[in-house]
Amino acid sequence: MFIDEAKIHVKAGDGGNGCMAFRREKFVPRGGPSGGDGGHGGDILMTSSLSHNTLVHFRFNPEHKSERGEHGMGSNMSGHSGEPLLLQVPVGTLVYDEDTGELMHDFTRTNETIVIARGGRGGRGNQHFATSTHQAPREHELGRPGEERHLRLELRLLADAGLVGYPNVGKSTLISRLSAARPKIANYAFTTLQPNLGVVKVGDWPHEQSFTIADLPGLIEGAHEGSGLGIQFLKHIERTSVIVHLVDISDASGRPDPVEDFKIITAELESFDPELPKRPTIIVASKADVANPDKLKKLTTYAKRRKMPLYPISGVTGEGLDALKYAIAAAVQQHRPVVMEEVREELPEKIKRAYPPPAASARRSRR
Repeated sequence: MFIDEAKIHVKAGDGGNGCMAFRREKFVPRGGPSGGDGGHGGDILMTSSLSHNTLVHFRFNPEHKSERGEHGMGSNMSGHSGEPLLLQVPVGTLVYDEDTGELMHDFTRTNETIVIARGGRGGRGNQHFATSTHQAPREHELGRPGEERHLRLELRLLADAGLVGYPNVGKSTLISRLSAARPKIANYAFTTLQPNLGVVKVGDWPHEQSFTIADLPGLIEGAHEGSGLGIQFLKHIERTSVIVHLVDISDASGRPDPVEDFKIITAELESFDPELPKRPTIIVASKADVANPDKLKKLTTYAKRRKMPLYPISGVTGEGLDALKYAIAAAVQQHRPVVMEEVREELPEKIKRAYPPPAASARRSRR
């Protein structure tokens, strides 16, 4: 089950109370105050982990509370501090304070750990209030309450490339051919009901590199207003470096104009986030094995006019898949500057020209 949103309530442990006690032992007639301090309450920590890829473990377990500190005891014995509670979230999770709307943290790397609720401080025992003129104090402090928060967790997949397009244009077939991902594939709209991630390998050992690709559920006109699957999965494309836009050039879709299909989906992306259409975009003419020549010609003319790379492919026959894979790798290399430098040497000349390497000055500045 893919769950990418969850609301939870966290309560850090309260501090233990300080103790009021006096030393009473044989042969110690004036033992004085001996009340110990209360233990501190346990913090609640949150860490990013690769062992989780959804928030389903929070959807059905929304309440989380750490241990409180033990109360102080006589003979100057302090109470034990409460054990901290560690919550694991997938990489790519954003943590919001539900009450204020503030973004508390964005987990972009693995093993990041933050304190989301601090435990209360333990109270001081009466031993701390003794003075030369006040030698039998009966004052002691209560433990401080731990922090309490209502949090909203939102998962946004971290992928280098995102597949977008109308339903049933071949996105699931494409990711299954490029990677080891095995999404559901069927001949009807909205087959994909949740994003799928795949890892694509490029090049041969020892220069083999990889990038991640996300298959996002199909968009339709009006998605940003709630039509179809709505904006439920549009947020996952915000972190992608490259957009791979699939357009059906066969007659199976029933839509006569592939250019209009491209414009509609692009407009939906722009309505959701005006920065999305500005990202590197590769147009993929899918189902080339049963292509309508007029549709392919029209889409090719449009791509040339916009100076956008276009790759006809067939997920059934495998036509054009290798060229597309290297093209995505080159685009990711240009947008994600520190990876896959070696792969360029193995790219076809056509793709090298379409995606030139970053300027030498930019490479020097990265070092």
